[in-house]
Amino acid sequence: MGKMIEQVALERGHQIVAKIDVDTTEIDFSDMDVAIDFSMPTAAYNNIKQCIKNSVPIISGTTGWLDDYDKAVTYCNDHEGAFIYASNYSLGVNIFFELNEYLAKMMKNLEQYKVRMEEIHHTQKLDAPSGTAITLAEGIMANSEYKNWSLGQGNENEINIESKRLDAVPGIHIVDYESKVDSIEIKHTAHNREGFALGAVIAAEWITGKTGVFSMRDVLNLG
Repeated sequence: MGKMIEQVALERGHQIVAKIDVDTTEIDFSDMDVAIDFSMPTAAYNNIKQCIKNSVPIISGTTGWLDDYDKAVTYCNDHEGAFIYASNYSLGVNIFFELNEYLAKMMKNLEQYKVRMEEIHHTQKLDAPSGTAITLAEGIMANSEYKNWSLGQGNENEINIESKRLDAVPGIHIVDYESKVDSIEIKHTAHNREGFALGAVIAAEWITGKTGVFSMRDVLNLG
């Protein structure tokens, strides 16, 4: 993702002033207008905190660290920083999030339908279910009677998520409402990873000069 983000950023006329990885010991924040974090769950919160501390807006797409998300929000607000987290920066996926919530509202009182989800990614993806799948499940829960999700087969009151890892699959997410007589399905398929990088760079362009905690709904004016 780092290489893809660099390529997209350069194509859009931006300059890369720093590349930071696990071996980096010193960071010069003085020339940074914005930072983009696609790192590891163990590093994400500290990366966000350090950027905010040094008055650098930060975009994070790292998944698996959200136990610390509320702390990051509090730290950002306390230090008048700027921060966006998204489980997926693809513009299409964020439209898909909106469709998912709208469909959940429509299906709320149709008890004959049971929702299930499936996500498929490349074998290098370590977390399961994906952060995108969790966001989709949370969108359904916020607009229905479902209170929880489970990986695999859960109980009748949970959203069951099936995760698959296959070679060279950038990302597929399916939300399926099934009854005895029919099924209603919405699906997003990523053809490559460039869409994730483009969305992250667009978010970085958008947040420059702003203060606060935002989401891709703000970036795309979907609220």
